[in-house]
Amino acid sequence: MSTPLIQTRQLTISFGAHKAVNNVSIEIEKDIFTTIIGPNGAGKTTLFNLISGLLRPTGGQVLFKGTDITHLSPLQRVALGMGRSFQLTNVFPALTVQENVRLALQAQARIGYRIFADHRKFRQLNEKTGLLLEQVLLQEKKNFLAASLTHGEQRKLELAMVLALDPEVLLLDEPTAGMALEEVPAMFELLDRTKKVTDKTIVLIEHKMDLVTGLSDQVIVLVNGSVLAQGSPPEVAANPAVLAAYLGGGVLSEACA
Repeated sequence: MSTPLIQTRQLTISFGAHKAVNNVSIEIEKDIFTTIIGPNGAGKTTLFNLISGLLRPTGGQVLFKGTDITHLSPLQRVALGMGRSFQLTNVFPALTVQENVRLALQAQARIGYRIFADHRKFRQLNEKTGLLLEQVLLQEKKNFLAASLTHGEQRKLELAMVLALDPEVLLLDEPTAGMALEEVPAMFELLDRTKKVTDKTIVLIEHKMDLVTGLSDQVIVLVNGSVLAQGSPPEVAANPAVLAAYLGGGVLSEACA
């Protein structure tokens, strides 16, 4: 049996008397699209923060490809192959779309920002920038300031910046948060395309289950900081405890039908 790409063992974090994540043990295999769902306050983002190193656990372990990374910094985890997006957009608003992505590529290539350098000297980086912008459908906006983009376009730009780091796994925290309803389908089409044309393993936090069940290979349900269920979308949809605790008696069943 292959080693999971990401594994947590009894992962726990407490804030005072409150256990935000409580003995969570999950496995995420390479090339599997995983969606983590749960009501507000279930511990989804906190779990991501533990996996990506922004928080240190009270107990338990995080393993990446079988190696314990529990005490590594976020930057060390990025170097190992983890890429992370956040609920709030994380772009440089005063730079152009192209400059945002190129800076991420420079960081991945360990090339510092050179204020007096002619960017045309970085031909390879510019070519990769163009490819990434095409991938997220922002090539026509490459010379626009990031601040001028719609919220949905900024989320696409953030995805391009994460992809620029060339991670093995993408940890995407509600990439449609704050989007206008008409922008949401385009983002999920983009995630579907990313899943199909790259070798990235995708882990997604999302509430809009009717849109992600078609993308997901497995679903993990968190409630009160603990894993309530883990399995394929149909398996989770058929779980009475999930329906009772979170989905109100059939929402996921209808989405998975």
